[in-house]
Order: sequence, then C-alpha cells, then structure tokens
Amino acid sequence: MGPIAPCRACRGGPRGLSQLPSHSLHQSGASGRGHLGHLAPGAAPRAAPRGAAPRAAPGWYVFGKRAGQQPRAAEVSRGPCEGPELPSTPTPSTPAQRLQPCSTDGGPSSRHRLLLAQAWPQRRRASLPSPNSPKMPEAWLSYPGDRPALLAGSKDGGSERAGPRPSPTGVTMLRSWALVPLAWGPSPPSSVDPSGRSPPPCPQAWSHRAAGTFCLSLPHVGLLSPVLGTLGGHRASPQAPPAFSPTLCGSQGRSVPRWAGPGSPAPSASSVLSVGPAGCSQEGAPSQAPPSQPWPIEPGPADLTPASGSCCLLSLLPAHLSRVMALRAGEHSQEAANGLKEKVLTLDSMNPYVRRVEYAVRGPIVQRALELEQELRQGVKKPFTEVIRANIGDAQAMGQIPITFPRQVLALCVHPDLLNSPDFPDDAKRRAERILQACGGHSLGAYSISAGVQMIREDVARYIERRDGGIPADPNNIFLSTGASDAIVTVLKLLVTGEGRTRTGVLIPIPQYPLYSAALAEFNAVQVDYYLDEERAWALDVAELRRALRQARDHCRPRALCVINPGNPTGQVQTRECIEDVIRFAYEEKLFLLADEVYQDNVYAESSQFHSFKKVLTEMGPPYAAQQELASFHSISKGYMGECGFRGGYVEVVNMDAAVKQQMQKLRSVRLCPPTPGQVLLDVAVSPPAPSDPSFPRFQAQERRAVLAELAAKAKLTEQVFNEAPGIRCNPVQGAMYSFPRVQLPPRAVQRAQELGLAPDMFFCLRLLEETGICVVPGSGFGQREGTYHFRMTILPPMEKLRPLLEKLSQFHAKFTREYS
Repeated sequence: MGPIAPCRACRGGPRGLSQLPSHSLHQSGASGRGHLGHLAPGAAPRAAPRGAAPRAAPGWYVFGKRAGQQPRAAEVSRGPCEGPELPSTPTPSTPAQRLQPCSTDGGPSSRHRLLLAQAWPQRRRASLPSPNSPKMPEAWLSYPGDRPALLAGSKDGGSERAGPRPSPTGVTMLRSWALVPLAWGPSPPSSVDPSGRSPPPCPQAWSHRAAGTFCLSLPHVGLLSPVLGTLGGHRASPQAPPAFSPTLCGSQGRSVPRWAGPGSPAPSASSVLSVGPAGCSQEGAPSQAPPSQPWPIEPGPADLTPASGSCCLLSLLPAHLSRVMALRAGEHSQEAANGLKEKVLTLDSMNPYVRRVEYAVRGPIVQRALELEQELRQGVKKPFTEVIRANIGDAQAMGQIPITFPRQVLALCVHPDLLNSPDFPDDAKRRAERILQACGGHSLGAYSISAGVQMIREDVARYIERRDGGIPADPNNIFLSTGASDAIVTVLKLLVTGEGRTRTGVLIPIPQYPLYSAALAEFNAVQVDYYLDEERAWALDVAELRRALRQARDHCRPRALCVINPGNPTGQVQTRECIEDVIRFAYEEKLFLLADEVYQDNVYAESSQFHSFKKVLTEMGPPYAAQQELASFHSISKGYMGECGFRGGYVEVVNMDAAVKQQMQKLRSVRLCPPTPGQVLLDVAVSPPAPSDPSFPRFQAQERRAVLAELAAKAKLTEQVFNEAPGIRCNPVQGAMYSFPRVQLPPRAVQRAQELGLAPDMFFCLRLLEETGICVVPGSGFGQREGTYHFRMTILPPMEKLRPLLEKLSQFHAKFTREYS
C-alpha cells in the first residue's frame, strides 16, 4: 500500500511517522473493530488535543530516541495523538515495505528507530507518563549500528543502568509496562525463513483486559521453542497445552483475526486471539484444510501467519503469550490465569541482571543445530547427512580419544578395588594411592577443603615453578576451581562494587570470550571494550588500552584489565614485549590484571612462544614484581587433554591483599569444594608421567605429542583454505583452538539481514547451518569492529572431516555472495 501520513499531533515534528506499511500497525476506530493495518469500514479517526494531560486516550504514542543514547522524558510526544491516517481502500502490501525510522529532522535515518505505545481505556485507567514523569517504560528497543539490542531500563528512564545490550541471538523482545505494552519497528514482527524468502508477520498475542499488543520478533521458526521457554517459564511442545486452542491454519483464503478493543469484550486466556487464513475457526478451532507450503508465495494484504504445518507451531504463540500477558497485566483471577496461580518468580520479578546475560557459544544457532540433528534421526531429508558442531572447543566431542594415563588414575581413584588389577601400570597405581591418601576418608566421594586438596595444590605450585623457570609459587596462593570459568567469576565478584558512575569497569578484549560480558552483565558491572588489531594478527596495542580507559572513566570506575593469551576466539599469541607493556600500563593506571591462560599448551606457530604473565611480571623486577596485582587461570578442558566435562582448573593470585584473599577463601567455602574427579585430572595434567615411568612412552610420544602435532596441522590447514577463498581472510592461527576469519558480505545480504532483524553474520551463519549442516558462531557474539563480519570455528574436527568442512564452507560463501550480489 502507499505511504501512511504521520499522525496530526506529530506531523512535521521531530518524531514524525511516515511510510508505515499496513501490516505493521494495529489501530482501532470509534467502533472498536479492526485488524492489523486497516481501519474497519466506516471508522474515522478521532482528534485528540495536543498537550493534553497524561491520561491516555485511544491512539498511538511515539517515543523517539537516538541509537546508543538513553530514552529521555523530553523525547516523549507531548500528549495523546490519534492514530496514523490510513487510506480508505486497502492496497496489498509487499515484503519490501518496512517501518521507516524516525530522525530528528523528520526524515528516515538508519541510526534511529521508533517505539510505539498503544493505550485504550479499560476498567482501570491506562495512562502514559507525562514528559516530566519518572515512570518511563522499562524496556526500550535500540538498534546500535545494525544489531538489535534490548535496553533493560529502570523506571527512572534516565538511569545509566539502562545501556545498549547487543543481542547476538537476533531475538528482540519488548516487555509490557503496566497497561501500556509496546510495539516496535523497523520491520513488522515476523518469523523468518532462513532461506531468505520474505515471510508474513507473526501472530499477535493479546492479554486478558490488557491494552494494546505484545509483539515478538523471531529470526527463525526454530527459535520459537526456546523463546517461549524464556517468556513463559517452560518450553513449547509440539502440541499446545490443553488449556489453549491454537489454530491449525489451512492453505486457503486470507487472515481474519479476532481482536478485542474498546467497546468489545476482551478475550480470555482460554479463548485466545485466532490468527490464520479464512477457514480457521474464529474461536481457534483447528481447520481441516491440509498443511501447505512453509511460507505463502504471495502474501495477501492481511496475511498474518504461514499457511503450513509450521503454522501449527507458530499458532502456539498467541496462546502462550496470552497467558504470559494475562499474568503480567495484573489480572490474576482464575479466569485470567486459566486456573493457574500467579508465579512468585516471573520474567518481570526475577533478577534483571540475569536477563541481560548473553552467551553466544551456546546460543540459538546451537539450539537450531540440535533440532536439525533430531530431524535427521527422524528421517527428515536435508541437504546434508550430519550436523558438524564446530562452535565450541570440546575436543572429545569432536572425536579426540582421551589420554590414557589420566583416565587410568581417575578409574583407580573412583574404584580402588582396581588397584589389585594387573591391567593398570604401576605408576598409575602409585599416583592413585597418593591422591586417595590426601582425600578425606581416603575416598574421592568426600568433600575436599574449599581451596582444593592440599597435595594437588602443592603439585600445581611445582608445575608453575617448572613452567616459569624456577620462580617460586606458593600453594596458599592457589585455589582449585570448577574449570577456569568458575575461578574467573570468583575474582570478578571480588572486584565489582559501586553504583552509577562509580560502578566497576573491566577492560576486556574485543573479540572476547563471552564469559566475560555475561559475568559483567550478571554483576551489574561495566564492560569496557578494547579492540585487538586485526591488521597485525590480533595484536594488543597499549594505545588502544589508553583510549578505552579514557572514555570509560566518564561513566564508570575501571578497576581491572583482562587479557586472553593465547587468544579466544582470535588464536593469537602475545609477545613478551606486548606483555611487558600491558603490565606497565596496568601498574600506572592501578588496574588489577586477569590473565586467562587456559590455552598455554596450545601454541603452534614456530615463531610464537607462550610467556606467562607471572613470569614476565616477576622478571621485570620492582616495582611491578612486588606491587602489581594479578590472577592467572588454567584449565584441564583445553591443552592436549580436552577433559571439558570433568570441570577442573585453578587460579593463582599474586600480590593480592591478605585480607582480600581471606574473603576469597570465604567465597569459595560457600561453594564447598570443586569436583574431586576434576581435581584428580588436574593433578595428572600438572604432574604427568616422568621419563622413568612405564607410562611415559605412550603418554608423551603416542598421545600428547600426537594431539598437539595434529592441532598444529589443522591450524595451518584452516588458515590456508580460508585465505585461498575469495572474500574470506584468516589471520594465522598461532595458538588456542579456533580460527576467526573475516568474511565479506554483499550489501544486499546486509540489507536483507537488517530487514529480518538479524545481525548480518548471524544471518550468514543461520543460512550456512540450514544448507550445509555446519554450526559456527557469528562474530557478533564475540564482538567486532562495526562494519566487519566474522565467525568463530573450532579447528578440532578430525582431519578427514576438517578439509571437506573448510571447502564446503568456502563454497557456501561463494554461493551466498553470488545470490546477494
């Protein structure tokens, strides 16, 4: 249809509405009847005075904000305004039509977006905040750059706690506030077909006696289940709960939604909005029409759902969200909740910082990969025969055989009767007996002390001394942990303090391992990004550290600096000179250093060498050696062992205040102790068989060296194949377990991703998964410079699978580029 003129209250102003597609709006006329995009016949817009009192009248309210800034009360339209003026004759809409963003000059701008709040008179007066009211809506949609974000704001509307939170999942959700739910742009709420075809908007969800609409954007139908689980506290099943009546849509006719507006009865949670083609019952009874294509080829002007079997799944959305909205709208009667009592813990009442946590390594792409594996097992035909999950550094999941000696020692500790078996070598038996003697009750099933078995901590200290050329290590400065992640989170807890501008800031590298951004979000700390230099093989530049620190001091109190060496996801190994510069910088700026060194055994490039921060710090001498605070981390999950599931690791603290160390011990005590099997494997990792032991030849030559040599060959092969492919550039994989290639995406692909509400690299990775079965993680989940696109891929698949995987990925990129060129 043609453009829709801006509403009279906003026409020509700084927040004007223009070019609104019919299927992106819902407006009621005087009769209170209508559907998405068009007024009911004969409905005429009603005028509303400009600058009226904040009590809401029926209509649209416009909230404008500049991307990257907080919503300000002054940007709220001053008073109620009537809805957009719609043409009297509906014109078919096209997939290309999109809600144009608002800008400060009234014209379109890619750096601005709208938020629309719709309010209708109810039994209890629905009202919007006045321009000077502190009660702003608690959730705002922002598009910093081209990545969707959810601003989880506080009620004061100007709190610095409400900052842009990139959502690499591509799922954008707006929560309702009181009786003023929010709708969003720039594109109609939709479920996206990853093949790139334009889908119709997704169903709306209506709440019992609640005002307006609740809208949700799903970039892929496969995300419906986990998203519903997030919203409703449970996962969607293939069948709707008995309390609801989802619509099974046929393949004929157009969408005819029921809705409740002013003057009409509000739907209950059990007779939810029925959205589907004609032939679907108005009360939500299933149509008898057979399923058709996944997406309609030519959507009509009011098509709201796919005419397919996938619509069966999509049709659960109104029912589930109706229940959620009914509970949130304040209607807690048995009828509204359909017999369910109000939950004490809901998405609104839970810890708001937990909602902000994102972890892309196990995000929606991985969930979709699991679904595809299930479909393959059920015999569903796909263009591939298996899903290759190259998204995570789990060596044994990729087929690596466990190292023998560690498993022998663990088996003997778990089942001591095996100590009498001739099937185990004597050195493994001696090691198991030594460990069991150090355990409470001589059993692995007993708790250890909270810092870990003392004997194992002493072995860790001896390992550090050997690694660092004889520099002493104190076992009392070593805390064993449930993997390195547990220790990192513990240290961050000690560092986080303050409110507002005094909140703790932590400098982390970009690209980064998402554990850091997730932990900082959970602790309400400030993530301070410093960018690694991709043009210099992801080198760390102190000038960039100074830039990040200078800008951060305007809004937080930076207290810590994190360095990942070797790098994850970037695979670089920092030079000794770089480490010295970082230590000087941290000392000068009074920053606590966190050295993530879990890949210290994974160094492949002949020109690279691992240098521990502790060794460099000590050899630099005073004042650094005696004063610079440091925590360094290691793990059994990486290296050559790859024992991820047993969760073993440690942290060594250097120059930590004695009183703080006692507090750290107290914090560890609350968690009782790390898993004892992980402690056993850590002991073997830091104290492997000696050359005189019978297990040494097999351990050293046949297993350890073979694993590391194969990883080095895979790193070189990955770099070679990617750099031979047009449009892909990969820095040398000097260490760790990943490549982080940069991919060129055509402008049309970027535009298409933006239309679908996806980060461009997320769009690319979703298409890659659906067409090849290769699961990788988009670079937006780790952070990257604006305008660049990457993905992280592990180098762990077996060599016989890795080369075909790399070639298939390169071929897909070429095909993807041709498609959108």
